[in-house]
Amino acid sequence: MKYPLDCEESFEKSLLFWIIKFVRFKLSSLSNKELKSSAALAQVSQALSQPIPHIDALDALVKKARNAGLNGVSTYFNPLKKLFDSLCLYKLYSLKQIDESLIIELLASITGGLSDASKKNHRIAIINFFAYLDKQNEEDGKAHVFDISLKNWAGVVGAKGVKLPEFMSEEELKKFLDAVENTDFKANTIRNRLIIKIIIFTGIRVSEAIHIRLKDISEEGDLYVIRIRAKGNKYRIVMIKRPLIEDLLKNVIINYLSEDALLFVNKKGAPLTQAYISRVVEQLLFRAGIRKQKNGAHMLRHTFATLLYKKQKDLILVQEALGHASLDTSRVYTHFESSKLKLAAQIAQELSEGEK
Repeated sequence: MKYPLDCEESFEKSLLFWIIKFVRFKLSSLSNKELKSSAALAQVSQALSQPIPHIDALDALVKKARNAGLNGVSTYFNPLKKLFDSLCLYKLYSLKQIDESLIIELLASITGGLSDASKKNHRIAIINFFAYLDKQNEEDGKAHVFDISLKNWAGVVGAKGVKLPEFMSEEELKKFLDAVENTDFKANTIRNRLIIKIIIFTGIRVSEAIHIRLKDISEEGDLYVIRIRAKGNKYRIVMIKRPLIEDLLKNVIINYLSEDALLFVNKKGAPLTQAYISRVVEQLLFRAGIRKQKNGAHMLRHTFATLLYKKQKDLILVQEALGHASLDTSRVYTHFESSKLKLAAQIAQELSEGEK
């Protein structure tokens, strides 16, 4: 059923109405392969069919859906909540007053200081939302079309160049691995060492590591083959030499009864979170005396990719190892390659000497 764009008595309520409908749409269209509680998700769906008084109440329902295992819903909702708060400050009287120039103006404010990846998420969420509105609103047989594309938004990834990823040098990596071996995490030492080593030696994402199940690991000669569920619910495999993790893995799985069990869980049997792994990485970096602007666990993936390219000079290999859909995504890891720059410097020196 379609509704007029300004379907409520105020701009704020109309905008909230459409965001609620968009969230309901996303709950039914996002992948549910990581769903932990169908009952909790059903409760959220039921609540969304009832009047919701304000954006914070909707925020609480979105968090409940995320905790139930529908992680992607927050990626779409959080940028829209920021947009809602900002648009309400403008005291508009109709949603038809929103256009691309206004959205770009607001994005400059609400995405300030965010990473390129976060800005990309904001762009995707907002484009998806207004595309949904384009198709779902109707009054007197006509629809208002926003046609928001954000192609000219300066915050779009790549518009001002690609930021170089934070990574560890080979010397720093040795110090980091020493810290992995020597840091005592008490009851969680073996588990934490294993997940950190798997990430650093395969370059998989933290989100991929925390969802590895026992059945995803097999042996092939002197290798462990790990089946990874990547972005977009696509699968790929990574490999790691058995001696690097064999003893740790055997100690972790000794009490496992089910092949379907997650490999990395807390005391309550729940999966580890990305925030927890990042805290572990920060602790290890501090112990190793390594200081970076970004100390999160994703830096381990950047380190693997950078050193892989440095050793092999094979961009296709980097793309396959990291599971990138596009070769352009992998290209950022050529950032350290300085041989051509050194050649340019040498030529410049020769030209300078030739002038004397």
